[in-house]
Amino acid sequence: MVLTRFDLGEADRVLTLITPGEGKIKAIAKGIRRPTSRLGGSLEPFAELRVTLARGRTFDVVTEVQVGHAWLRLRDSLESAATAWYLAELADRSLEERHASEPLYALLRRACELLDAGMAPGRVARWYEMHLADELGQRPETDRCVECDRLLEADEAFRWVPPLGGVLCGRCPGPPADRAALSLEALKVLKAYQRLDIEAIASLRLPEAVEREVEAVMRDFMRVALERDARSLAFLDEVRTGPRARRAAARKREEL
Repeated sequence: MVLTRFDLGEADRVLTLITPGEGKIKAIAKGIRRPTSRLGGSLEPFAELRVTLARGRTFDVVTEVQVGHAWLRLRDSLESAATAWYLAELADRSLEERHASEPLYALLRRACELLDAGMAPGRVARWYEMHLADELGQRPETDRCVECDRLLEADEAFRWVPPLGGVLCGRCPGPPADRAALSLEALKVLKAYQRLDIEAIASLRLPEAVEREVEAVMRDFMRVALERDARSLAFLDEVRTGPRARRAAARKREEL
């Protein structure tokens, strides 16, 4: 599967591929941008490919491509496509070249299947983020305080502190609640993403405010885990803000 791509020279394209057995591979598709290229549009993102490579000095060279699964419906929704780019970037940031990565490959493949099936992109992204953190050995702690190891109780205050690895109880010193507060409802949703299968998560009925809170805390966690923000988030947020702003304006007009 293609994680990233950029044009090189007049006709070539450099690709970052994720494979189950070889991990992340850099490859070049020579002449692919020419109208007469036999590789044509085969090396597209959001598809599972069978690629033949010739070992090169700097990059492997793509010599043949066959499309296995092309998740075409995913491309019909701009938000789903932007989400897929975000998930691919997370995978790219998580992998070293030439290290086997079958679990991460399977995770990304499943996410593309879910987006192609029309599942809410935000739910797919949170499920992916949580399971990616798990695969990286950085599973967020949501049951016990990350400082004192005491079981969290429903009637206490919680703080979300990604540098410590999860939830901090109200008794332990740390960031003030107004900067790191985590609601009980959001904590329950985080636990659901860790414990429920994706079909059960898709059927949950959640207030929009809770969805936004969970998105924010998981983004904070992934920023710490991968030591930087994902560049693709800006585009994803731009895509999502457009329809949301139009809906808000429409509701305002109805009220008036």
